Amino acid sequence: MSRAAQLRELLAGEELIVAPGVFDGISAALVGKLGFAAAYMTGAGVCASSQGLPDIGLLTLTEMAERASVLAGLLEIPLIADADTGYGSPINVVRTVREYERAGVAAIQLEDQVFPKRCGHLVGKDVIDIEQFALALQAAIEARQDPDTVIIARTDARAPLGIEEAIRRANCCAQVGADVIFVEAPQSVEEIEQIAAEVDAPLLLNVVPGGRTPEIAQTRLAELGYRIAIHPGVALAAVVPAAIEALGELRETTPSLSDAVTPESFFDLFGLSAWMELGQRYDGPKQ
Repeated sequence: MSRAAQLRELLAGEELIVAPGVFDGISAALVGKLGFAAAYMTGAGVCASSQGLPDIGLLTLTEMAERASVLAGLLEIPLIADADTGYGSPINVVRTVREYERAGVAAIQLEDQVFPKRCGHLVGKDVIDIEQFALALQAAIEARQDPDTVIIARTDARAPLGIEEAIRRANCCAQVGADVIFVEAPQSVEEIEQIAAEVDAPLLLNVVPGGRTPEIAQTRLAELGYRIAIHPGVALAAVVPAAIEALGELRETTPSLSDAVTPESFFDLFGLSAWMELGQRYDGPKQ
């Protein structure tokens, strides 16, 4: 059975699929040995671990697909892979799907942010028209070589446009044919519940320590009907403070670095402020 078929079988079951974030060989090896049903290739983790960059749309399809191939090759469980905005127009999305499938992923996550995208729990996001995103999703669905490959549609509309528009977009994505719907960064337990009640599709929730979405028990998510909970930062949130402490002891000094418990403070380790200033300097008219 292919990894994609395995994931389809899990989605058809009743248990919540808990997918920790993986980003390098160490994290993939650990997740693979600890009995998880699936893993999630986190774009933020790949940006930081491979290039020392914040998650603001700086990595390319080639870099992400290469890392997906490494991770999928190490894992014997389905890999859900972040593919950002698809790296361009619908024809670029077609190539993205082909490259990710070749890499061995089971699911491909696409989002409706304006390029360059940024981490879903940072401020200042904007989204494209839903009609544009629907075309990108249609391209992804039709580009699949393996019909079991799961297409995950993520909308970031909650922050710029509100929860009602996010839910409207979520249902549009489901109507286009996306297999799983991902409303990024609901800001309360009530919004998590509202999404579950008003979106008629399998749902994914992003659990980010220090992010904009409140903590909610896995049992409650399962009761609401969510099918996947991704935890992209679970390993990073543990590793970075421990590494800072260990390196500080070796240097025989008290580290002045942040303990990186929020997305903003984590990305500041990789020059987020400087990159954002560059973005503002070269920001042209909105498309």
